[in-house]
Amino acid sequence: MARALWTGSLSFGLVNVPVQLFSAVRDLDVHFRQLHEKDGAPIDTRRFCAKEDVEISYDELGRGFELDDGTQVVLTDAELETADPRKTRTIDIEAFVDLDEVDPVLYDHPYFLLPSGEGEGAKRAYELLIRVMESTDRAALGRFVMRTKEYLVAVRVRDGLLSLTTMRFHDEVRPVDEIPTGGRKPSKAQLDQAVALIESLSADWDPTEYTDRHRERLLAVIRDKKKGKKVKVPEKEDQPEPVADLMAALRKSLAQVRGEDVADDDEEDGGEDLGSLTKDELLEKAADADVSGRSSMTKKQLVQALSD
Repeated sequence: MARALWTGSLSFGLVNVPVQLFSAVRDLDVHFRQLHEKDGAPIDTRRFCAKEDVEISYDELGRGFELDDGTQVVLTDAELETADPRKTRTIDIEAFVDLDEVDPVLYDHPYFLLPSGEGEGAKRAYELLIRVMESTDRAALGRFVMRTKEYLVAVRVRDGLLSLTTMRFHDEVRPVDEIPTGGRKPSKAQLDQAVALIESLSADWDPTEYTDRHRERLLAVIRDKKKGKKVKVPEKEDQPEPVADLMAALRKSLAQVRGEDVADDDEEDGGEDLGSLTKDELLEKAADADVSGRSSMTKKQLVQALSD
């Protein structure tokens, strides 16, 4: 039985629902211990003072915050505690919002909220809240304190239970204008081909079809090593080259998904195929082929130059 990480109550208005918090996920990662390769002894991590070169106990540690100019502001544990949130045993709901209005990028760690105690009143209040939230398709936004940190959380219904997900604050998400994208606006033909490819690859979501292949490979290596088998190191794969002809790549991908015969590169570049491209796409191909005077050519001239 999982152990409750927190107990308290879910509070909105004058209603208080006693609840317990359980992690909704489990750690299935393959964990390794650091060992001395020579004799297999475990490696210990210790703290040393860079100035005195002596080992420091945990009680002797201070906390330093580095300013932009490199200055260190050192704080004691007592000083740090003055910033701790007021410790309460409630999840204070501040608002109810439509689920589709919450950007998934803000979600962090998932938990389950279960009714706390054996009283019938607590269970009835818990079930009532589930029914109300299911009927309105909304999430409850609130805050609660666990250990020494205050969290923004979203409470919603999942598989007949209340789930709580800690959330990132809006300023923790990197603004997209800081991330360069580059590239020119795609043509309508490219968009149509890309949409057709996506539609061909569309499927109903079934999480059981997706497994952690890296973990499976690691466990297989461990099993082989235990049996004394030689572990063969795979050859390093080359980095794929950038797509030179996006339109041709989209057409070939779509043909493969549909189980159709994939045309050879020479056939893809034929005159009839070139004639179906837009002028912008022809200019891109002409630039790749270093066609002289391409910027002043008509579409017909571009097709002829690329066909020669």
